[in-house]
Amino acid sequence: MRFAPHLPLCALAAGIALAGQAQAQTSITVATVNNNDMVVMQSLTDAFEREHPEITLDWVVLEENVLRQRMTTDIATGGGQFDVMTIGAYEAPIWAEREWLTALDDLPDDYDIDDLLGSVRDGLSLDGTPYALPFYAESSMMYYREDLFEQADIEMPDQPTWDQVRGWAEELHGSEEGLAGICLRGKPGWGENMALVTTLVNTYGGRWFDEQWHPEIDSQAWQNAVAFYVDLLGNFGPPGASSNGFNENLALFARGNCAMWVDATSAAGTLYSEGEPAVVENLGFAPAPVAETPKGSHWLWTWALAIPASSEKKDAAKEFITWATSKEYIELVGETQGWANVPPGTRESTYANEQYQQAAPFAEFVLSAIEEADPTDSTLEPNPYTGVQIVNIPEFQSIGTQVGQSIAAALTGDTSVEQALDSAQRATDRTMQRAGYYD
Repeated sequence: MRFAPHLPLCALAAGIALAGQAQAQTSITVATVNNNDMVVMQSLTDAFEREHPEITLDWVVLEENVLRQRMTTDIATGGGQFDVMTIGAYEAPIWAEREWLTALDDLPDDYDIDDLLGSVRDGLSLDGTPYALPFYAESSMMYYREDLFEQADIEMPDQPTWDQVRGWAEELHGSEEGLAGICLRGKPGWGENMALVTTLVNTYGGRWFDEQWHPEIDSQAWQNAVAFYVDLLGNFGPPGASSNGFNENLALFARGNCAMWVDATSAAGTLYSEGEPAVVENLGFAPAPVAETPKGSHWLWTWALAIPASSEKKDAAKEFITWATSKEYIELVGETQGWANVPPGTRESTYANEQYQQAAPFAEFVLSAIEEADPTDSTLEPNPYTGVQIVNIPEFQSIGTQVGQSIAAALTGDTSVEQALDSAQRATDRTMQRAGYYD
């Protein structure tokens, strides 16, 4: 190596050391959804990189349906495009069984895995071994404007019913300029409109499959639930409801464009922190509505971080996911973003924290909803599957999306409810036969 004669040796040595340090850095690619909690996580990149100067983060942030499609394709083909994936309680056990995920059975003691809520931890495990770590968890609930209810002399009961919700939506719809009676998910997708629709079907007494795995999508319970949904959202929802998923409805409610909204409990912190003053000051919440039965009326979901088996940077990826799901990360968010904004639903210590309790009046309500949701007993009649708003079989991702598209077509008036469900029944029956569930 030749040295420039005018360069001091000490400076040259420092430069060589810096170059070596730069070469030693590991860059990991993190794929995540564009929900508020994940946007906060991305904004704290500098905090992670200061603590871990040997690791840099490269983010891929996508809309939910697009993210799922890209991740599924990549992991199924062993593409290795991502080092960290944001997945849920649906993918974790299925992908783990296919050996697509890295087992997380050697976490550091200070991670305190026993602090994780049991139902959340179990939903991300296979045979007792975790394959993903929960970033946040949620059930579903109803948000409503107390001022609008008071003006209309409506009193919210301890447990609202869907029939009551329809009456309130009709009364409040258009009572203020630009106000929809209710906002609900209409965007097609197994994790978008079908999350809400499945809980509606559950509480109407329906189920996806009978005990022999035959689909029941053309049953009377499905007909009643989906007809109710199409009528409610079609008549008293916002314009373009079939394009609205979680994020779109969150924005609408936060701006004051919805009198009611039934969706994820995880939205509560964002609404309290970022909603318009008229919304924040009058924000009420109630359990998800029921119809024929309370079973399966509110869902259980976890957004979690996992390491694909195809990653070549597993050690660095594990450093990141243990940091982003730790008690220390929750403290960091509380101190920098406000305690109402910490990722909810994952740790017992979060709900024991007095700062969180004071900042989040919804905390105990949300915790109860998560703990009461039972993926093993979610329908009035027995069923062979696990899941409240999902069915934990590999085929459900395509089935749920296809059925969601049929229901969205009924919502837009492109087909009738009966035609949509008959078509969905036939398609699902073919899928289940080809997969070998029955002849």
